[in-house]
Amino acid sequence: MNEIDHKIIGILSTDARRSLAEIGGAVGLSPSSVNERIRRLTASGAIRRFTIEADPEAVGLATLVFIWVGLREDADEAGFRRHIAGDARVLECHHVTGAWSYLVKLRVGAPAEIEGFLAELKATRYLGRSETVIALSSPVAGAFVRRSDR
Repeated sequence: MNEIDHKIIGILSTDARRSLAEIGGAVGLSPSSVNERIRRLTASGAIRRFTIEADPEAVGLATLVFIWVGLREDADEAGFRRHIAGDARVLECHHVTGAWSYLVKLRVGAPAEIEGFLAELKATRYLGRSETVIALSSPVAGAFVRRSDR
């Protein structure tokens, strides 16, 4: 990747609906050259997907939750990963160092829905212990992306 590729990715990451002509004007290339670079960046995996940014409150998912998860000693970790990957409420899941096994970020409509999420993890015998943190506000936040391909 070169400087122009980085600029194209930067432009697309702020607004993926920009036209090829607009992007080309910003980086000094023709629309067809921009299109070819975007195809190459997508094929190489540098660009994983194109998406939208939805307002969580407008779509009924106003509550942002972070859950520190400690797996049970006898938990099927691969099964846990599959379970989490298949749950549309989960925005991110990170395998972490330290006292916890995973940090899970999810969006729900109301705090009461967190209990259901935890109950599922208990019922599937993954959850040994947890600590839940509810975000009160997000002065700086990444895009809210709810995957529908799960």
